[in-house]
Amino acid sequence: MNSSKKILVFLFILVAINSFSQVKHGLRDAQGRHIIPRGFVINTNDHAGEVFFNSDDYARQVRMGANHQVIRLELGKLSSFPGGKLEPKYLAKLDTLVALGKNHGIKTVFKMTVYGVDKLKWEEFWENKRDKMHKTYIDAWKVIWNRYVNESYVLGYDIVNEPRKLEMEISYKDLTDTYLIPLYQRIIDESQKINADKLILIQSIFMNKGEKIDNNQYAEITSPINRKNIVFAPHIYQNNIDFIEKNMNRFDKESTMMKAPILIGEWGFPTFATTDTTLVGKLGQLEYRKLYIKTAEVFDKMGVGTIKAWFLGNRTMQNFLAGGPSTWSIFSDKTDAGTVERKYITDVISRPFPQEIAGDIQSFLFNFAKRELDLNIISDNSKGASKIFIGQNRHYPDGFSVIINNDFVMYYNPLKNVGLEVYKTTKDSNPSDFIWDEKTQKLIVLKWGKDKTNYNIKIVPGIRNF
Repeated sequence: MNSSKKILVFLFILVAINSFSQVKHGLRDAQGRHIIPRGFVINTNDHAGEVFFNSDDYARQVRMGANHQVIRLELGKLSSFPGGKLEPKYLAKLDTLVALGKNHGIKTVFKMTVYGVDKLKWEEFWENKRDKMHKTYIDAWKVIWNRYVNESYVLGYDIVNEPRKLEMEISYKDLTDTYLIPLYQRIIDESQKINADKLILIQSIFMNKGEKIDNNQYAEITSPINRKNIVFAPHIYQNNIDFIEKNMNRFDKESTMMKAPILIGEWGFPTFATTDTTLVGKLGQLEYRKLYIKTAEVFDKMGVGTIKAWFLGNRTMQNFLAGGPSTWSIFSDKTDAGTVERKYITDVISRPFPQEIAGDIQSFLFNFAKRELDLNIISDNSKGASKIFIGQNRHYPDGFSVIINNDFVMYYNPLKNVGLEVYKTTKDSNPSDFIWDEKTQKLIVLKWGKDKTNYNIKIVPGIRNF
């Protein structure tokens, strides 16, 4: 092979590797920036009654890395299903939650639950009984679609939360292909008549109790949806560390088939009442931390966005697991929003990550043992500013250093409180383009030194002795 052919082959391989290595999940915003959504499920009520949030609660979410929220809708307050009715006060409450998010740079996804109606029988729902249940369900959604059609901070809609099979004599595949996918297509078509640019999030069938594959209770989708602007939003509450990666690989396969990026709609095995006072053992804090770290590493290696259940105080607990009373609340105090963090999980949830990148994210991973974020991107300054969540207050109380391609270094010393300081720079870099926002715990990059360039960014603890 002559030298020119060798060069062509090398370039082909380089392009192929680069294309393969780019994170395929995440989303793009209106400016074309690569976005990694992260945040919390926001409940409008719990078993103790209504839940209320204020601006301070949203400021805390931001300082935990949130840039998105998923608000759980109650079907009973939006529809004419038996036991339900449209409640204007509820709509005003939703407006408040969207506005609180918007004021803090948090975008909203709405997710429909079947709470608040008389016992909904999934068998009747799939067969569309009781005077055309699908139309009534879609009419409930239309209230939301029309209300937020022009609100750019409402990103999209998770249209059926954890659909079930229960007593139907049908396989999960047949239920998915015969009932679930056609319903999705009908809902998507109706939604896109009103707001075609909004994203539609879809889930798979939640299998009956005791029915799991590889410890995964969500049935596989094997047929395409054949619609645009869809996002695959599976839930993963995996408590077996050996199955986390296997489950996520299956989700990745489904995502590829449906041509829909993944946004994990809910995650995190629930916390038992005894865990708050137990350090070691199967239900102890160290085991939870290990499980959550493994889950987080798998998420980040895939580049998926993730929404954690729940941003909520511990007013009530559920008792459906063998380990006793449990909860998804990330705070242990018995108030609406909660303030006392379960640090053994919240420090994992609130790990550093690239929130918005002007360009393409190739890979990112936070090493918990070293407290180091390693991020690889290809820059595109035409897309605007970039934001990297660092969480200095919890991960770098001793300060941190920003190292870019090993030749541009800045650092933050919390004792001096003067923002970022320069250790060394390059002719292509402008240190004034790098801003530390202590309030939101983010590093803001107004402009990368070079355009269409590979950058390796490391966030490391302390002020290094370079």
